[in-house]
Order: sequence, then structure tokens, then C-alpha cells
Amino acid sequence: MDKSSLSHTAYICTYHIVFIPKYRRKIMYGKVKKDVVEIIKKLCAMKSVELMEGAVCKDHVHMYASIPPKLRISEFMGYLKCKSALMLFDRHPEFGTKWGTRQFWARGYFVATVGNVNEDTITEYIRQQEENDKLTDER
Repeated sequence: MDKSSLSHTAYICTYHIVFIPKYRRKIMYGKVKKDVVEIIKKLCAMKSVELMEGAVCKDHVHMYASIPPKLRISEFMGYLKCKSALMLFDRHPEFGTKWGTRQFWARGYFVATVGNVNEDTITEYIRQQEENDKLTDER
């Protein structure tokens, strides 16, 4: 992986991030899945976050991203989950009335820095998650 740079900083800050919908609902398939992918890519680009690999499964999202050091991971995840939920409710208003709350994502998330595991391992893991999801869709 090449290092990125800001005006006075060179960095390699990559993270493996996993987050889930509220109550781990299995709702991200079809049109919703495509919308989640599109929204996440757009929001990452707006914050200069490089999304290197990702997978949206029925009940969770995996991301392998490079986040600039000027942006705290907690700040970015708050932004990503808040804005993506609002954008999803705009595109799918039934979610707001279906469960009685306007909360799409669960409160927490998992994050690990990439360092003690190489990039290929994480990339392969995310691809396997996506393949497993496709196999369960076919059943």
C-alpha cells in the first residue's frame, strides 16, 4: 500500500470497520443494498476517505478504508452512520414508519487498524463474506 499525504503529513492509516443495522435486521438486499453501497461511497468521498474494499451483507457492512489522520475514526463513523441513515430514510420512507423509530444503524461498530494482519487477508475475508451472502441468497 502506498502512503497518502496531506499538506504536511504522510500517512498510512487503514482500518477494518464493521457495523450493523439496528437489532441486526436482515434488510440490506436488492435495492436497499445498492443504495447503501452508493451512499457509503458518496459519503466517503465527501470526507476524503478512500474506500479500498467493502461488502454490504444482509445484516452488516464491512469496510476497508484509509482515513486521514486529521479525521478521528469516531467522528467519521458518527458522520457516516448519521448521514447514511438520513439518506436511506429519504429513499425508503417505509423504514421510518415500519419500526416506529428513525434509527437505521445500531449504536456501536467494530474497528481494527490494519497492521498485524496484511491487506490481502482482510480483502479476501471481505470477499468471502460477500460470497457467503450470495450463497445464502440463492437458497
